Amino acid sequence: MRAARLAERALSGLYVDVGGGEEDSVFLAGSGRSGTTWLAEALCARGGCRLVFEPFFPGRVGIVHHFSSRQYLRPGDIRPEYLEPARAIVTGGVRDRWIDRFHKSFVARRRVIKDIRANLLLGWLHHNFPEMPLILVIRHPCAVAASRLSLGWRANLEEVLSQQELLEDFLWPFEREIRRAGTPFERHVFLWCVDNYVPLVQFGPDELQVVFYEELLSDPENALARLFRALGEERPPDRVLRSLRRPSATRFPVGAGKVRVSAAEFGRAARILSLFGLAGIYDEAGRPDRAELVRFMQGEVTFRRAGAK
Repeated sequence: MRAARLAERALSGLYVDVGGGEEDSVFLAGSGRSGTTWLAEALCARGGCRLVFEPFFPGRVGIVHHFSSRQYLRPGDIRPEYLEPARAIVTGGVRDRWIDRFHKSFVARRRVIKDIRANLLLGWLHHNFPEMPLILVIRHPCAVAASRLSLGWRANLEEVLSQQELLEDFLWPFEREIRRAGTPFERHVFLWCVDNYVPLVQFGPDELQVVFYEELLSDPENALARLFRALGEERPPDRVLRSLRRPSATRFPVGAGKVRVSAAEFGRAARILSLFGLAGIYDEAGRPDRAELVRFMQGEVTFRRAGAK
């Protein structure tokens, strides 16, 4: 298996990207450990699709070395040092061993750009590349936090708190509570809230396609059908559904719908989510509530603060 994976990576740079501009790309974002690679690989199972992996990772991709690892930009920001690298990524103009590591199609006519560090860029991307559909994958924050902690990931909240424009536009009501986060679990839940609160405030329900990880697990056919309709495509091919039955290249466990979290941690997470007005998008059993999500995105849930598009 390891030899096969190494061979795949060695061949991943051998392809022709014949797609056009932004209209031939789909951008798929989500917090780390939310199943973004899993869904991206399923979408690419249609064939003729280039999987662009984590292109906004400044530690790996040279043209974004000056970006924060959780960069926020106001939608109207047109500074070329940010806009031009993003344009190259969105239009397929970048080749890189890191971003092409899981690509498989020799001829690519479309792209799925998958990134776990770009949630805070979605409003800016939409403003500057309006023809590119955007997808946001959401998984329950307790499961995300537990998965990250099991891998030894740190929640570096300074990445967001050090960005003055982000504080001014969205986070100033929560800054004190974020800085008071006492445990690694709480820090990961706060980071999840920032990652998802910002795009959910910036977009209406018809502008950003939200996919719940739990729906992909429990009812993949309907979850994918909803997504494909939103993208203006026909029902998903069977090979896309088959792909969801396999673990992703980043070895996210397809069957891991529940992660052990203590009652105290679950309660603390609920209180943190309530600060952002996000507590209702999951019920007490951890099931997503799409109607509540729509209410939030329509501005009907408090507490929230609108951000400029």
